[in-house]
Amino acid sequence: MKRERVLMCSPEHFRVHYAINPWMEGQLGAVDKALAHEQWSALRDQISETADVVTITPQDEWPDMVFTANAGMVLGNKAVVSRFYNDERAGEEQYFRQWFEREGYRILELPEELAFEGAGDALFQRDAKRLWAGYGYRTDRYAHKLLSDYFDVEVQSLHLVDPRFYHIDTCFCPLEGDYLLYHPQAFDEPSLQRINKVFPEGRQIKVGVRDAGQFVC
Repeated sequence: MKRERVLMCSPEHFRVHYAINPWMEGQLGAVDKALAHEQWSALRDQISETADVVTITPQDEWPDMVFTANAGMVLGNKAVVSRFYNDERAGEEQYFRQWFEREGYRILELPEELAFEGAGDALFQRDAKRLWAGYGYRTDRYAHKLLSDYFDVEVQSLHLVDPRFYHIDTCFCPLEGDYLLYHPQAFDEPSLQRINKVFPEGRQIKVGVRDAGQFVC
Protein backbone atom coordinates (compact mmCIF):
# COMPACT_ATOMS: atom_id res chain seq x y z
CA MET A 1 0.00 0.00 0.00
CA LYS A 2 1.30 3.44 -0.95
CA ARG A 3 2.11 5.57 2.08
CA GLU A 4 0.58 8.99 2.42
CA ARG A 5 2.82 12.04 2.50
CA VAL A 6 2.58 14.76 5.13
CA LEU A 7 4.06 18.23 4.62
CA MET A 8 5.75 19.79 7.66
CA CYS A 9 7.80 22.92 8.32
CA SER A 10 10.32 22.98 11.17
CA PRO A 11 9.91 25.73 13.80
CA GLU A 12 13.32 27.45 13.53
CA HIS A 13 11.57 30.78 12.99
CA PHE A 14 8.36 30.13 14.92
CA ARG A 15 7.43 32.98 17.25
CA VAL A 16 4.41 35.03 18.24
CA HIS A 17 4.95 38.69 17.42
CA TYR A 18 1.40 39.52 16.28
CA ALA A 19 -2.09 38.38 17.26
CA ILE A 20 -4.53 37.29 14.56
CA ASN A 21 -6.66 34.94 16.65
CA PRO A 22 -7.83 34.85 20.29
CA TRP A 23 -5.25 32.20 21.25
CA MET A 24 -2.36 34.51 20.29
CA GLU A 25 -3.54 37.41 22.42
CA GLY A 26 -1.37 37.85 25.49
CA GLN A 27 1.24 35.45 24.08
CA LEU A 28 3.51 37.89 22.24
CA GLY A 29 7.11 36.83 22.69
CA ALA A 30 6.13 33.87 24.85
CA VAL A 31 7.25 30.96 22.63
CA ASP A 32 9.61 28.45 24.23
CA LYS A 33 11.64 27.64 21.12
CA ALA A 34 13.42 24.65 22.64
CA LEU A 35 10.10 23.12 23.63
CA ALA A 36 8.64 23.91 20.19
CA HIS A 37 11.51 22.01 18.54
CA GLU A 38 11.10 19.10 20.93
CA GLN A 39 7.36 18.84 20.32
CA TRP A 40 7.74 19.25 16.55
CA SER A 41 10.36 16.49 16.40
CA ALA A 42 8.18 14.17 18.46
CA LEU A 43 5.24 14.80 16.13
CA ARG A 44 7.39 14.23 13.04
CA ASP A 45 8.66 10.95 14.44
CA GLN A 46 5.14 9.80 15.30
CA ILE A 47 3.80 10.65 11.85
CA SER A 48 6.78 8.94 10.20
CA GLU A 49 5.65 5.60 11.58
CA THR A 50 2.70 5.52 9.17
CA ALA A 51 3.41 8.19 6.53
CA ASP A 52 6.29 9.83 4.68
CA VAL A 53 7.14 13.25 6.09
CA VAL A 54 8.28 15.84 3.56
CA THR A 55 9.39 19.32 4.55
CA ILE A 56 9.39 22.86 3.24
CA THR A 57 12.17 25.31 4.09
CA PRO A 58 11.07 27.72 6.85
CA GLN A 59 11.31 31.46 6.17
CA ASP A 60 12.33 33.88 8.91
CA GLU A 61 9.77 36.55 8.03
CA TRP A 62 6.83 34.10 8.00
CA PRO A 63 6.76 32.34 11.39
CA ASP A 64 3.35 30.72 10.90
CA MET A 65 4.57 28.53 8.03
CA VAL A 66 4.79 25.79 10.66
CA PHE A 67 1.01 25.43 10.33
CA THR A 68 1.27 23.61 7.01
CA ALA A 69 -2.36 22.45 7.02
CA ASN A 70 -3.09 26.03 5.98
CA ALA A 71 -0.79 25.83 2.95
CA GLY A 72 -3.50 24.54 0.63
CA MET A 73 -5.37 21.33 -0.03
CA VAL A 74 -4.65 18.31 -2.18
CA LEU A 75 -6.54 15.46 -3.82
CA GLY A 76 -4.58 13.16 -6.09
CA ASN A 77 -2.33 15.31 -8.27
CA LYS A 78 -4.49 18.42 -7.88
CA ALA A 79 -3.76 21.21 -5.42
CA VAL A 80 -5.26 24.53 -4.40
CA VAL A 81 -2.83 27.00 -2.83
CA SER A 82 -4.25 29.13 -0.03
CA ARG A 83 -5.10 32.82 -0.22
CA PHE A 84 -4.56 33.99 3.33
CA TYR A 85 -7.07 36.32 4.93
CA ASN A 86 -4.50 38.17 7.06
CA ASP A 87 -1.58 40.15 5.65
CA GLU A 88 0.59 38.62 8.38
CA ARG A 89 0.44 35.30 6.52
CA ALA A 90 0.01 36.36 2.90
CA GLY A 91 3.73 36.11 2.15
CA GLU A 92 3.65 32.36 2.81
CA GLU A 93 1.69 31.79 -0.39
CA GLN A 94 4.65 32.10 -2.78
CA TYR A 95 6.71 29.51 -0.91
CA PHE A 96 3.90 27.00 -0.70
CA ARG A 97 3.05 27.56 -4.38
CA GLN A 98 6.68 26.92 -5.35
CA TRP A 99 6.69 23.73 -3.30
CA PHE A 100 3.52 22.40 -4.96
CA GLU A 101 4.93 23.28 -8.39
CA ARG A 102 8.21 21.45 -7.73
CA GLU A 103 6.26 18.40 -6.60
CA GLY A 104 4.35 18.36 -9.90
CA TYR A 105 0.85 19.19 -8.69
CA ARG A 106 -1.74 20.73 -11.00
CA ILE A 107 -2.57 23.98 -9.24
CA LEU A 108 -5.86 25.85 -9.20
CA GLU A 109 -5.16 29.57 -8.80
CA LEU A 110 -7.88 31.24 -6.78
CA PRO A 111 -8.75 34.92 -7.38
CA GLU A 112 -6.60 37.17 -5.20
CA GLU A 113 -9.62 38.67 -3.48
CA LEU A 114 -11.03 35.26 -2.47
CA ALA A 115 -9.76 34.13 0.93
CA PHE A 116 -9.23 30.40 1.43
CA GLU A 117 -6.99 28.83 4.08
CA GLY A 118 -6.43 25.32 2.81
CA ALA A 119 -6.97 22.17 4.84
CA GLY A 120 -7.47 24.39 7.87
CA ASP A 121 -10.89 25.14 6.42
CA ALA A 122 -11.57 22.13 4.18
CA LEU A 123 -11.61 18.51 5.35
CA PHE A 124 -12.49 15.47 3.28
CA GLN A 125 -14.72 12.79 4.69
CA ARG A 126 -12.69 9.59 4.67
CA ASP A 127 -13.93 8.37 1.28
CA ALA A 128 -12.97 11.76 -0.27
CA LYS A 129 -16.41 11.96 -1.88
CA ARG A 130 -17.57 14.74 0.39
CA LEU A 131 -15.71 17.86 1.47
CA TRP A 132 -16.63 19.75 4.63
CA ALA A 133 -15.64 23.39 4.22
CA GLY A 134 -15.74 26.15 6.79
CA TYR A 135 -16.35 29.86 6.33
CA GLY A 136 -16.95 32.91 8.47
CA TYR A 137 -13.50 34.00 9.65
CA ARG A 138 -10.66 33.01 7.30
CA THR A 139 -12.33 31.54 4.21
CA ASP A 140 -14.82 33.05 1.79
CA ARG A 141 -17.83 30.82 1.14
CA TYR A 142 -17.62 31.60 -2.58
CA ALA A 143 -14.40 29.57 -2.68
CA HIS A 144 -16.39 26.42 -1.91
CA LYS A 145 -17.98 26.31 -5.38
CA LEU A 146 -14.54 26.47 -7.00
CA LEU A 147 -13.34 23.62 -4.81
CA SER A 148 -16.37 21.51 -5.70
CA ASP A 149 -15.84 22.03 -9.42
CA TYR A 150 -12.07 21.49 -9.36
CA PHE A 151 -12.05 18.36 -7.23
CA ASP A 152 -15.41 17.06 -8.50
CA VAL A 153 -16.73 16.51 -4.98
CA GLU A 154 -19.81 17.41 -2.98
CA VAL A 155 -19.09 20.32 -0.65
CA GLN A 156 -20.96 20.87 2.59
CA SER A 157 -20.48 24.45 3.79
CA LEU A 158 -20.36 25.03 7.54
CA HIS A 159 -20.61 28.49 9.11
CA LEU A 160 -18.19 29.07 11.99
CA VAL A 161 -19.57 31.44 14.64
CA ASP A 162 -17.06 31.36 17.52
CA PRO A 163 -13.84 33.35 16.91
CA ARG A 164 -11.87 30.89 19.05
CA PHE A 165 -12.57 28.27 16.37
CA TYR A 166 -11.71 30.30 13.28
CA HIS A 167 -10.72 27.27 11.17
CA ILE A 168 -12.88 24.19 10.73
CA ASP A 169 -9.98 21.91 11.69
CA THR A 170 -10.02 23.37 15.21
CA CYS A 171 -13.52 22.03 15.91
CA PHE A 172 -14.47 19.35 13.35
CA CYS A 173 -12.74 16.04 12.59
CA PRO A 174 -14.23 13.31 10.35
CA LEU A 175 -13.05 9.89 11.51
CA GLU A 176 -12.85 6.38 10.08
CA GLY A 177 -16.13 4.50 9.90
CA ASP A 178 -18.12 7.69 9.25
CA TYR A 179 -17.77 8.91 12.81
CA LEU A 180 -17.41 12.60 13.59
CA LEU A 181 -15.54 14.30 16.43
CA TYR A 182 -16.67 17.93 16.74
CA HIS A 183 -17.60 20.89 18.93
CA PRO A 184 -21.25 21.73 18.08
CA GLN A 185 -21.21 25.23 19.59
CA ALA A 186 -18.69 26.36 16.97
CA PHE A 187 -21.39 26.22 14.25
CA ASP A 188 -24.68 27.94 13.48
CA GLU A 189 -27.97 26.03 13.44
CA PRO A 190 -28.20 25.48 9.64
CA SER A 191 -24.70 24.00 9.73
CA LEU A 192 -25.66 21.65 12.57
CA GLN A 193 -28.63 20.50 10.51
CA ARG A 194 -26.31 19.66 7.61
CA ILE A 195 -24.07 17.71 9.96
CA ASN A 196 -27.00 15.78 11.43
CA LYS A 197 -28.22 14.75 7.97
CA VAL A 198 -24.91 13.01 7.25
CA PHE A 199 -23.79 11.79 10.67
CA PRO A 200 -26.42 9.98 12.78
CA GLU A 201 -26.45 10.81 16.47
CA GLY A 202 -24.79 7.50 17.30
CA ARG A 203 -21.78 8.39 15.16
CA GLN A 204 -21.26 11.84 16.62
CA ILE A 205 -18.65 12.39 19.32
CA LYS A 206 -19.48 15.79 20.77
CA VAL A 207 -16.76 17.79 22.46
CA GLY A 208 -17.40 20.46 25.09
CA VAL A 209 -15.78 23.88 25.06
CA ARG A 210 -13.09 22.93 27.59
CA ASP A 211 -11.80 20.03 25.51
CA ALA A 212 -12.31 21.94 22.26
CA GLY A 213 -10.13 24.67 23.70
CA GLN A 214 -7.38 22.07 24.04
CA PHE A 215 -7.78 21.33 20.30
CA VAL A 216 -8.80 17.70 20.69
CA CYS A 217 -10.45 17.94 17.27
